[in-house]
Amino acid sequence: MQDSIFTIIDNKRIAKDVYKMLLRGDTSAIINAGEFVNIQLDGFYLRRPISVCDVEGDVLTLIYKVVGKGTQAMSDMPEGAELRILTGLGNGYDLTPAGEYPLLVGGGVGVPPMYLLAKRLLAQGKKVSVVLGFNTADEVFYEDEFKALGCDVQVTTVDGSHGVKGFVTDALPEQYTYFYTCGPMPMFRALNKAVKTSGQFSFEERMGCGFGACMGCSCKTLTGNKRICKDGPVLKKEEIIWTD
Repeated sequence: MQDSIFTIIDNKRIAKDVYKMLLRGDTSAIINAGEFVNIQLDGFYLRRPISVCDVEGDVLTLIYKVVGKGTQAMSDMPEGAELRILTGLGNGYDLTPAGEYPLLVGGGVGVPPMYLLAKRLLAQGKKVSVVLGFNTADEVFYEDEFKALGCDVQVTTVDGSHGVKGFVTDALPEQYTYFYTCGPMPMFRALNKAVKTSGQFSFEERMGCGFGACMGCSCKTLTGNKRICKDGPVLKKEEIIWTD
């Protein structure tokens, strides 16, 4: 974990209530796709955890959705503003079991960490399929960016206004060797029943400290409760205990 000052170099809206922020700073602590950062905001007690979308040199890309006063404040921050950010948080995805045809499934604000993961897998010569799920067309983002990487991309919307009508489970490919996913819990439950292989889930949870001290975020597993911020956010399919 590393505490650093980052400078905003761009901050713009890319979909309904969704913003893309580019920051320049010390990214050396960010190692694995699937890690997150924790942002300190003036006037707010708790930091805001945001998944890492991409990192190139000293430039960090974050994509976030405005859901409250904290993220609203972030959306109003201008170029040149500085943020204190904890980096190197979370375990990230394990690429070892991916196989030749990994499947990446992102739902809503669970889409961003799939991007760096796709880049890392493609760099290993994998043939990557991506399924992105949204509610409606005005929420869709990063479809073109995944296609530009060379991924096979399917987009679903609940109302059918863009791509396949339905949920991510309605657009899963026939062939894949392993899966990685990030998104809301209802999507996880449906995906867990639909997938044909092992895989890894990256959980979205409200966090207090972000580094395992407060026990405010946890998930039931076969080996006891695991802290999403410290032991996760990525957990393997076989270890998760799903409760209705």
